[in-house]
Amino acid sequence: MKLIETKIAGCYEIQPVIFNDGRGRFVKTFHQDIFAQNNLNLEWQEEYYSTSHKNVIRGMHFQLPPHDHEKLVYCSVGAVLDVVVDLRKSSSTHQQHIMVNLSSELGNMLYIPKGCAHGFKSLQDNTVMMYKVSTVYNSDADYGIAWDSCGVDWQLSNTLPIISKRDNSFNNLDVFASPF
Repeated sequence: MKLIETKIAGCYEIQPVIFNDGRGRFVKTFHQDIFAQNNLNLEWQEEYYSTSHKNVIRGMHFQLPPHDHEKLVYCSVGAVLDVVVDLRKSSSTHQQHIMVNLSSELGNMLYIPKGCAHGFKSLQDNTVMMYKVSTVYNSDADYGIAWDSCGVDWQLSNTLPIISKRDNSFNNLDVFASPF
């Protein structure tokens, strides 16, 4: 595995070793020793996935303290434009974002530290996103910021995105009082 630092401290794009042969493909998504050597979380408490149609935008989601968590996300089928926004007040990249294309073809992943919001736009129908999180979901701590308030170019090109009522109800980033 190769870890590539992003401009957001503690956030890494991870490029795994991919094994291809006549049967197909094998991708290792976690290696305890490599994560430990890089001081990344080793204990995942939940894992889940979402399936999305093309042009679905999910986000920008996070858990409030003390239930905040690290995430490891990757696309097992299809492709997404993945976005992370730094909500940590003491960070030099506070309220800045990164965008990374994740796909099953590339096999790449994103490690997201506590204090960051996460979201993505599905680039293909039937895209499957996998998530590992370091804390168990807590509905009282489940929160988000408006997907269109972070300065992200979602590359919509005159296409209307598909967004949940919940995601459309979040407050804008500029009025969010960050506890991070």
